[in-house]
Amino acid sequence: MQPPFTIGIEEEYQTVDPETRDLRSHIHAEILEKGKMILQERVKSELHQSVVEVGTSVCSNIKEAKAEVKKLRRDMVKLAKENGLRLASAATHPFADWRMQEITPDERYKNIVEDMQLVARANLIFGLHVHVGVEDRETAIHLMNHARYFLPHILALSTNSPFWLGMNTGLKSYRCKVFDKFPRTNIPDYFPSWGEYENFVKLLIKTNCIDNAKKIWWDIRPHPFFNTLEFRVCDIPMRVDETIALAALIQATIAKLYKLYAANQGFRLYRRALIMENKWRAARYGLEGKLIDFGKQKEVPARELVLEYLDFVDDVADELDSREELNYLHEILEMGTGADRQLRVFQETGDLKKVVDYIIEETEVGLTETAASTSVRKVG
Repeated sequence: MQPPFTIGIEEEYQTVDPETRDLRSHIHAEILEKGKMILQERVKSELHQSVVEVGTSVCSNIKEAKAEVKKLRRDMVKLAKENGLRLASAATHPFADWRMQEITPDERYKNIVEDMQLVARANLIFGLHVHVGVEDRETAIHLMNHARYFLPHILALSTNSPFWLGMNTGLKSYRCKVFDKFPRTNIPDYFPSWGEYENFVKLLIKTNCIDNAKKIWWDIRPHPFFNTLEFRVCDIPMRVDETIALAALIQATIAKLYKLYAANQGFRLYRRALIMENKWRAARYGLEGKLIDFGKQKEVPARELVLEYLDFVDDVADELDSREELNYLHEILEMGTGADRQLRVFQETGDLKKVVDYIIEETEVGLTETAASTSVRKVG
């Protein structure tokens, strides 16, 4: 039976002080309680108090997801402003110091910090997670095996964290390098069956590595409680339309791979070590670099591979009614990712506070018709 390919989207935002432009802890007293009153379970805290996460319900298609994500972001922007803060959508803050940030007083986070110490405390990063509904777990594990190949391409399109502690890191996604200090991250291994994956999880639980599969933080994973494949590789992009385009691409990838799988065709499986080579290139150079085409055994400009990738999923776009959303990826190829745009503002101004102002401005682009038509300033 064909999977439903439903979509769920989670975005993590920064709460910023409009005067200092630094991160400001907000959650319990200010935003979280009010947010929960308005958005119920759609908003929740994260490890650091200057991080707020929102998540959609299960959406049957990308149009539904788009409407929900826009509403959630719009509501959070409004709530932040009402509390004297601003919402910023970038995967690291340009100059905030994680050592100054307060940890959320929650038992789960207390345990994570106890377990991982400085690694957890330093994990001041902001991601985008996309769930695609795949009911059958055996099918899900096979689709995960094949989808791993595309994770670096998806990362390259989402890169939005070039700065860390006030420094230009030289990477387009420094968030990746902060997060991979955690155990059980990055590209997963290949699993021949769902049973093998389950045995792996059971072994980790039995040997006290984890208490449940939620502590497996791979770039793609079968969600432990929902019948979804969860993509966790993306930096949170600046614009809501970038988030929607990436979610559409992720959904189309799973739909296309299922189409091949159902026809007994499959997609070539590559070793984790090879895919990790491409992930490094995506984190370092984003769309400006080259990725390896392992089939041809040569380097190819990332932008060319993204266009090939879009051709690959083209035949499912109309079935999913996501052509319009996928087309926005061409806009990202033209204007650059969030990382490219942040770097251009910094090159023009030499001022990281101006970079934060730009992120805040871009976070609100496309949330209303007026915003979409008036705030399309391109940098450079």
